[in-house]
Parts: sequence; structure tokens; C-alpha cells
Amino acid sequence: MSILESINVGANALKAHGLRMDIHAKNIANIDTPNYVRRIPVLNASEDISFHGLMNTMKNDMFGVGTLPYLQGGVVFNGCVEDPTIGERIYSPGHPDADENGYIRSSNVNAMVDMADAIMAQRAYEANLALINISRAMATKATEIGR
Repeated sequence: MSILESINVGANALKAHGLRMDIHAKNIANIDTPNYVRRIPVLNASEDISFHGLMNTMKNDMFGVGTLPYLQGGVVFNGCVEDPTIGERIYSPGHPDADENGYIRSSNVNAMVDMADAIMAQRAYEANLALINISRAMATKATEIGR
């Protein structure tokens, strides 16, 4: 992997983990919003690095039989899924969102879970920022050596 490719992998990861932090921040901000459904970010590898995917890649490479293919790596943000847990029913007959029996659903956001997930996303963001800084320093040293 070249230096520029490592910077590109880091930049894609910064984008994905930044979106992940935004989603957790929105969940925490809507903790008291009735009928709000918690959203869970979905991140996947940018390439199929499973055993099956690796074998298919090797099968399609006729001249490199038995060698491991070049995998760039990285992560991509694939949107969100809704948390299937149901919020607590609260009796509030005057609320505009109340059903015919006067109940509303509270948000299903758990602040501790979203805070922990946001901290993990922040750490991943910082790690990828360090990757970019290290790659930049390597490129700078390489240009100094070439002088």
C-alpha cells in the first residue's frame, strides 16, 4: 500500500466515523423526544475480506494462483438501522402525539449506550487521524531523503 493510498483509507474512515458520531449525538439529543426511535450506524469493510470473498478473488486471478490478492482495506458508512426495542408507554392524554387511549411512546434511547458508542467512534476517528499524520510525516521524510 502506498502512502497516498493509506491517506485515502484514513480519509474514508474519518468520514465514516464522523457520521457515526453525528448519529450518536442526534440520538442523545432526542432522548426526551416522544416516539423517537434510536438509530444505529452501520459500518462495513470497503472490500469483501471474508474467506469466501478471498477465494473468489483468487479464483478469478488466473496468473496469481495461490497468492494472496492485494486488498486495500478501509471502512464505509452504509446508513442506519432503527433500534427494534420499544420505548416505554407514558399516559399523557393532552399530548398531540397521544393515541386514542392517551398514551405516548417515550424514546428508546439509552444514554449510556450511545455515550459509549460515541466514545468508541471518537477513538476510531482519532486513530485514523493519527494514521494520516504518520503517513504525511513519512511522505515528508521521503521527499527530504530524495533531495
